[in-house]
Amino acid sequence: MINPHGGKLKNCLMDEAERQKLLNDFDRLSSLTLDSDLISDVENIATGVYSPLEGFMTSSDFESVLKNMRLADDLPWTIPIVIDIDRETALKLKIGEKVALRAEDGQPVAVLNVEDKYSYDKEQFALKVYGTTDLKHPGVARLSAMKEILLGGKLEVINLLPTPFDGFRLSPRETRLLFREKGWKTVVGFQTRNTPHLGHEYVQKTALTFTDGLFINPVIGRKKKGDFKDEVILASYEELIKHYYLKDRAVMAILKMEMRYAGPREAIHHAIIRKNFGCSHIIIGRDHAGVGNYYPPYAAQEIFEEFPDLGIVPLFFKSFFFCRRCQSVENEKTCPHDRSDHVEFSGTKIREMLVKGEIPPPELMRPEVARVILSFKHPFNE
Repeated sequence: MINPHGGKLKNCLMDEAERQKLLNDFDRLSSLTLDSDLISDVENIATGVYSPLEGFMTSSDFESVLKNMRLADDLPWTIPIVIDIDRETALKLKIGEKVALRAEDGQPVAVLNVEDKYSYDKEQFALKVYGTTDLKHPGVARLSAMKEILLGGKLEVINLLPTPFDGFRLSPRETRLLFREKGWKTVVGFQTRNTPHLGHEYVQKTALTFTDGLFINPVIGRKKKGDFKDEVILASYEELIKHYYLKDRAVMAILKMEMRYAGPREAIHHAIIRKNFGCSHIIIGRDHAGVGNYYPPYAAQEIFEEFPDLGIVPLFFKSFFFCRRCQSVENEKTCPHDRSDHVEFSGTKIREMLVKGEIPPPELMRPEVARVILSFKHPFNE
């Protein structure tokens, strides 16, 4: 099986004895409250999803990721994983100090060992990671609300907070064990933040033709307005897998993480994460992790040329469509027919039909999937 990123799967989740020791001292430490996005980052560090990271980035890693898209040790990494605090709080914290990290309800999450505290340039952050400073970009908007100082240091994680979707939750150790049990030597990962249409099924099954198994890995967490709700995505994929996939060839588990909409950089980030889960391949489609018109349609594919040492194989899919004359999903290399015979997979068009309570035609979406989506009174984020 493919090695984790950096060679070793990290584990920052404490055992029961270590956990109890941390809890005994927890209330005596300086304390920071984390929102749900930061908690997701903590948990992804804890379980090895973000291997080789063992904590929030120090300034050397942060600067190297911004400038070079690599950690300070030259390992590919494209998205800063950081925790922000205000200047007043930063002045009170000392290097070497332990800081208690809590959820918004006060529940203990982790202890951060402060190794670094540093300021940063938000404009440079935005330009490097998102390619824009436009506040209409959801990632830039999120960045603009961040505080002035970043903390770096290793984490000792006490708790993984429960979610309504824990039945779909698997750590990289668990997925790797599952893939081995199934006898899968090659696994293709599919990143998604949407319900499946027929085009998604096409790329998944095409990729599965060349690998032993398919790992469907929906992102659960903060998304932009108009995206499908988490429970709708999971229910619709369950229905698709139930009716149209071989049981021993497809597995679904959630990825608890915010979408950053960082386009090309986020595509590499997604590839590293799936590599840690045990995937040998990842599907990268048109405008992967994009939003609006901020990135060229195939920029998320082209960026892989800069990372020959990434250690996971990207499978690129260009545009595809349903051809009325072929009566199947095709692409520009396989279909000889005129564009007037093509039905494009427009997420906007499918969404508009669903909003009206209409089931999209079968050349766009499986009717079983559409019915599941329509069973929800409010399937979209508002």
